[in-house]
Amino acid sequence: MNRAIKRVGVAVVVLLLILVGQLSYFQVVDAKRLANDPNNVRTLLKEFNRARGEIQTADGEVVAQSVPTTGGDDFKYQRVYPTGGLFAQITGYQSLLTDNSGVENTYNDVLTGRDKTLDIGNLGGVLSGKQDTQNVVLSLRKNLQQLAADQLEGRRGSVVVLDVKTGGVLAMYSNPTYDPNVLASHDTKAVNDASTLYNLDPLKPTLPRAYAEIFPPGSTFKTVTSIASIDAGISTPDRSFPLLSELKLPQSTQPLKNFGGGTCGGTMTVALVNSCNVVFAQLGLELGNDFVPRMANCGVEAGNPPPLDLANPGAAASVGPPAGSFDNDKPSFARAGIGQDPVATTPLEMAMVAAAIGNGGTMMVPHVAQQITDSDGKVLRDLAPETWKTCTSPATARTVADMMVQVVQRGTGVAAQITGVTVAGKSGTAQTDIEGKVHAWFVAFAPAENPQYAVSVIIEGDTGVSSEQTGGAVSAPIAGAMLAAALGR
Repeated sequence: MNRAIKRVGVAVVVLLLILVGQLSYFQVVDAKRLANDPNNVRTLLKEFNRARGEIQTADGEVVAQSVPTTGGDDFKYQRVYPTGGLFAQITGYQSLLTDNSGVENTYNDVLTGRDKTLDIGNLGGVLSGKQDTQNVVLSLRKNLQQLAADQLEGRRGSVVVLDVKTGGVLAMYSNPTYDPNVLASHDTKAVNDASTLYNLDPLKPTLPRAYAEIFPPGSTFKTVTSIASIDAGISTPDRSFPLLSELKLPQSTQPLKNFGGGTCGGTMTVALVNSCNVVFAQLGLELGNDFVPRMANCGVEAGNPPPLDLANPGAAASVGPPAGSFDNDKPSFARAGIGQDPVATTPLEMAMVAAAIGNGGTMMVPHVAQQITDSDGKVLRDLAPETWKTCTSPATARTVADMMVQVVQRGTGVAAQITGVTVAGKSGTAQTDIEGKVHAWFVAFAPAENPQYAVSVIIEGDTGVSSEQTGGAVSAPIAGAMLAAALGR
């Protein structure tokens, strides 16, 4: 009898220990995951029954805010986006049904007041019991974001403007876009209906193409090929190449031709000015396996996306030929030299390449947020610039920049000229999967003597850009307009 009671007692103690252990695990080890689980009803009630901090642009425009609800809503506050689709791919939205997206996701702890590291800078607010949400101030400017949308004129494409020195994003817009207000609604049926329509739309309006989609960059990538060739010691701006209309490729019966079937060559500088395919394809072959790590130095590396402070979705990684594949696939390295398959990059990545050249070879971490403030506008934290990669040396960066200046002064980029400002740029006209259509690219930075801003523009070929139209004709004027506006011209 005593033995049976003892067994029961031991079993009860074991069960109690297991229960205490589970409670301890959930309350200590797994507490953060449970608190942030979108299916946690208590979290939903807390999140939607209090105001979140605002998201503001650098020039003072409120692009996300919480407003009190009216008339039978189950929650006290509704998240609204006053500028609609203009900043949707940056702000993202607060969702009742899924994870938040964009800034609403990345800076959720700030906007909800759960980032306790900020309390140190806001001791007065903590002691007074003031609501402890904070605002996120973006590096983006409303005027530049609006100009990017206007310049695209409804065409499918993207525009990215960066601060060369800090990596701050001043504008990043893609068309088509979407209305985040619909997806932030508390009406679950309306949200589901809108999500279904957006997902069925072949134009994919909820996809932020500027940083989450990759495209062949075409001849804008000749900037990277130039850097790699100079750093590897296989070429200089004055190296002379034969005049050719096509380049015979090893391991292939298909020669690589110049755009439009023309003949070109001369020095590497002249080849960049005229965007000569045969020269840069030859350099791709000469670089061989060494090309891959030199691309990676400039951010083109599979599986390694730029650490952009946006999530769900985050930035996509750009890609190039696989490491060590030259001996088995030499034609791919020739095509990589001119920015065609197997190379594919985001518009953000090509803006970062231009910015790195303007920044003496240093590639900065791109970011859309620049400050955290309290509800009175007091700055609690400045988000300091960070270096991501060393793309090249200052000497090589200056050499390539000088070549890019000549592209705008007398080559394929003359449409990007700005009166009184020296612009360095490179056009690109990339083949697509659609016969007779091309992607029209342009990358640039200015002023060339003291670079401040860099820009990348792509107009996608499936919106009517034909094989007769080039990046220099279609996208260069947009790049020039964006740089002029950023510089206050």
